[in-house]
Order: sequence, then C-alpha cells, then structure tokens
Amino acid sequence: MNAQLNDAELEAAGQPPVPAAQPPADAPRTPARDAASIAALHDAEAADVHGDVSVDELHLTAELTGADGSAVASPDVAEYALRLGDDALILSQRLGWWISRAPELEEDMALGNIALDLLGHARSLLHYAGTASGRTEDDLAYWRDEHEFRCAWLFQQPNGDFAHTIARGLIAAIWMQELYTALSQSSDASLAAIAAKSVKEVAYHRDHAVQWTLRLAGGTEESRRRLLVALTDTWPYTDELFRDDALHDRLGDVAPRPSTLRAGFDEVWAAVLAEADITEADFTNPRIGQSSGGGRHGHHSTHLGTLLAEMQVLARRHPGATW
Repeated sequence: MNAQLNDAELEAAGQPPVPAAQPPADAPRTPARDAASIAALHDAEAADVHGDVSVDELHLTAELTGADGSAVASPDVAEYALRLGDDALILSQRLGWWISRAPELEEDMALGNIALDLLGHARSLLHYAGTASGRTEDDLAYWRDEHEFRCAWLFQQPNGDFAHTIARGLIAAIWMQELYTALSQSSDASLAAIAAKSVKEVAYHRDHAVQWTLRLAGGTEESRRRLLVALTDTWPYTDELFRDDALHDRLGDVAPRPSTLRAGFDEVWAAVLAEADITEADFTNPRIGQSSGGGRHGHHSTHLGTLLAEMQVLARRHPGATW
C-alpha cells in the first residue's frame, strides 16, 4: 500500500507541498462560532420549532383548576379553601427541602414532584380563596403573617430524618385521599373541580408513602426502629385533621365534615399497618396523648414562623419584583 506523503516529506523530495483543498467560491460560509452567533442560531432554531413564545404573555390564571374567571367564593367558602390551601402550601415547602438531600436520586425527583403537585393544589385553592377579598394567591402566600395562616400542625412539623417525612406523608396522603374524594361531590363547582384534579395526584402520593412505609418496616432493624420513632412523634398531630367546628356547620353540603372522613382513614391506615406488621401499641405512647393543634384558628407550633420567614423573604425584600 502506498502511503500518502506529508508536506515535509514532499519538500525533502524536491516536490512542492500539496495545497489545501479550497471550497468553491459559491459554497456557503461556515458561521462564526462566537457566543453571540451561537445564541442567535439557537434562537432561530427554537423559533422554527416552537414559534414565538413569550412567558410574559401567558395567562397563568387559566391553569388554575376551578378558576373560570367568574366564580367568587363566599367568606365561609374562602375560609375553607384557605385552610386546605395552607395545608398544601406548607407541606410543599417542607418537601421541597429534600431536593438534593434525599437518600437516593430517584427520591429527589419523587419528593420534588409531590411538592410540585401540592403547590399546584395550593395555587388553585388560594386563588379561589382570594376571590372573596380581591387578593391574589401570591398575596396570600407571601403577605400574611403567621397568625393569619390556617394550616394544621401536622404539615408544619420539621422533616426530621427520612422516616419522619414518610410517616408525615403517609398520614397526610391518606387523609387527603379521603378529603378530596368527598370534596369532589361538593355543591361548590370550583371546589369540586379542584378536588377532582387533586385526588388523582394524591393517589400517587399515598402509594409512594405506603411503599416506603413497607420498605422501612421490613428492612433492617435500624430502618424499622426509625420508622416506629417517626410514627410515635407524628401520630399525635392526626386528630386535628378530623375536628369539626362552626365553619363546617355553616358550609353544609359545600364541604364534608372532617369527622366523617375518619372511618375511611382508619380503614386504610389499619390495612397499611397490618401489611407492615405494626400494631398501634408499637408507636403510641399514652403519656403523649394528642396535640391540641390550633392551626385552623391561627394558633401554630413554633416551627411555622421559621418556615414562613424563609419562604417569604424574597417577596418581602423585593416587593413587586417580577421575572
């Protein structure tokens, strides 16, 4: 095989080097590869595929389930929507902390997705609650003080270790499944629409918590011990979710009475514990009892204020800022 001589070898042999091939005069020129040119090319390609898209022109309100632009909540319905919206908002903030900190990458994604689902529930509920007073969902999220929030104590509790987050998530998801299933039959069309969408997402949240409960209970001695500690610490905040008050008397068929959700919750709870081979005696402590839990009336645990300070700092430091 004849090897091709390079320029140095040709010169040594007394032959001129072979000139580099030149493109034809009418050939298209290679575009410059500087940053500005690359960005312009990317934008042009994106425009061909996606068309002219400007986030500023999107009407995000249209994404809020149940918000048809005309429904206005009564003061009592707004108070009820505020309670549920605050539950979802605060739990979403708690779960968002786990992103980049979960035991495995898949859990970063799973807990992050659950947090986003809950944030969507909160947006819809707070948007609807705000129609009674002319406030937006952002007004309600960022410009209320601690005593104005109406979330139950369960959702305010710190994440603790992973087992504590799973125990809290299990209680919350079973309760929300029962709640949204019943609320989807509400005589209030907006609440019914929000619940009908939310219940589908909560079904995944519940399955995620159940599967992790079974894994921790049936894993190592240490994982089971931590799960039982987590259940012991979290269970006292359950009763507040099922307490009726005067608001429910006034709402009538707009919302289910919390006490009516207890039987369905207990049935699912008992089934999960049985599969995990856990008895109530394994995690209940008669010396602890149940939390007073005054969150529905603005009386909160010491944990909520710290969470709100972090959640609201950007909006309060730069009021009116947009992006």
